[in-house]
Amino acid sequence: MTEIYDAVIVGGGHNALVAAAYLARAGRRAVVLERLDHLGGAAVSERPWEGVDARLSRYSYLVSLLPRTIIDDLDLRLDLRRRRYSSYTPDPADPTRGILVDGGDGAATTASFVRTTGDAREAERFAELSDRLLPLAGAVFPTVTEPLRRESEMRALVRDGDLWESLVQRPLGGLLRSSLESDIARGIALTDGLIGTFASADDASLRQNRCFLYHVIGGGTGDWDVPVGGMGQVSGGLERTARAAGAELRTGAEVTSVDPDGAVTLADGTRVAGRLVLSGVGPAVLQRLLAAADGRKAGSIAAQAAPEGAQVKINLLLSRLPRLRDAAVHPEAAFGGTFHINETMTQLDAAHAAASAGRIPDPLPAEIYCHSLTDPSILGPELQASGAQTLTLFGLQVPHRLVTDAPDADALRDELLAAAQASLDSVLAEPIADVVYRAPDGSACIEARTTADLEESLGMVGGDIFHGPLDWPWAGDDEPLETPAQRWGVATEHARVLVCGSGARRGGAVSGIGGHNAAMAALELLG
Repeated sequence: MTEIYDAVIVGGGHNALVAAAYLARAGRRAVVLERLDHLGGAAVSERPWEGVDARLSRYSYLVSLLPRTIIDDLDLRLDLRRRRYSSYTPDPADPTRGILVDGGDGAATTASFVRTTGDAREAERFAELSDRLLPLAGAVFPTVTEPLRRESEMRALVRDGDLWESLVQRPLGGLLRSSLESDIARGIALTDGLIGTFASADDASLRQNRCFLYHVIGGGTGDWDVPVGGMGQVSGGLERTARAAGAELRTGAEVTSVDPDGAVTLADGTRVAGRLVLSGVGPAVLQRLLAAADGRKAGSIAAQAAPEGAQVKINLLLSRLPRLRDAAVHPEAAFGGTFHINETMTQLDAAHAAASAGRIPDPLPAEIYCHSLTDPSILGPELQASGAQTLTLFGLQVPHRLVTDAPDADALRDELLAAAQASLDSVLAEPIADVVYRAPDGSACIEARTTADLEESLGMVGGDIFHGPLDWPWAGDDEPLETPAQRWGVATEHARVLVCGSGARRGGAVSGIGGHNAAMAALELLG
């Protein structure tokens, strides 16, 4: 007998939980179907090393784009802590000096710019660029939980016409060159356009611009916060809220096909029917599920490019923080924010060229964050007392094609790990291997997760953390916005199938926005 729900939600990531919670709280019958044995998708905390009491945010690790509206609506009890230090960037040419952007000490920030660039005005230019972006963030971010605005309307809200043209109509490199003078400062800014995105500063596709925009609008300020207890506290809170509201959450429920009429088939042959289907999986995965329903290609969902992630993520547990070559900066300050390594604009563009030619970039651009400095609770008491710390390293300009073209995926993972360690070692006063914590069995507490690992473990096609290319968070002036799904940016070509995950119009990162907007559209459609 086929079960019937108001909404069948495919996939159990954080967006799916947001959608389920909203629908259930509105009195609708919703079921979430997750193939894994746990919920939360990439927004989870795990213990990667046996016998080691460290709970890492293994994939996603910081929060910026989760709107206060969603937190308040769903009564989430989250402790999101602001980092004092924004970033530290050692000079690749001379790592005994570096730029420390200290949110609590403007004079120290200026001094580090002067010491590193020799230009007393560069710190002012950097601050001026940040200040110029604030009104844009304040105008754009509140709209992400509303029906889509038109492009012309959004441009009027932003008001700074020159900034709009520089960010929305021309490659990001032009804005950064006109705003900043030093290669190192331009690189610090450019990294926000390259997280999980394979592009150069002047890529004509503007994919780096869209990624940059999402990184600087979060919360209306662009600040990135630390979830106390790890990312699992976010998905765990959403799971509790959804269950309390009456949503049905199933794990071990692998969906094998989705029929456009609302019927979903599971691997065990069970059919689950809904008035609507909300897809929390990537558009490429949804396409396969739709095709499986009728044995033929089901058509395209908008005009999606093939997903391709562009990162390697490395998690480490250290016995202590390593010493820096820069004696003017304490390791606690350097690792307390985003630690940029070999990420000048020139290096980032050179890395893109190398990867485009099929080579692992040398040096590998990378950035690091130490979660445990802001939130020691992710470590057990003994680890805290010992001075142990976590590190999350995110390697840039590593497209999925490097993995798929490699004859041996495990060997490539080892090569990427070695490249990341070499890049990090270039700015340290001691090898990182000397301070890596050892598990009870003697193994090193370090792991590398490639795009292939993301594809295999989480079903993210191409290891793309955004489920496909990011889009502008507004509609074109001529774009049809006739249906609730179109107005909320969650439409597919099928009226009863909506996108609720990172593949939604305003998806990407840990935000819950896709889930919120799909739920709003669904409530309109359900009447």
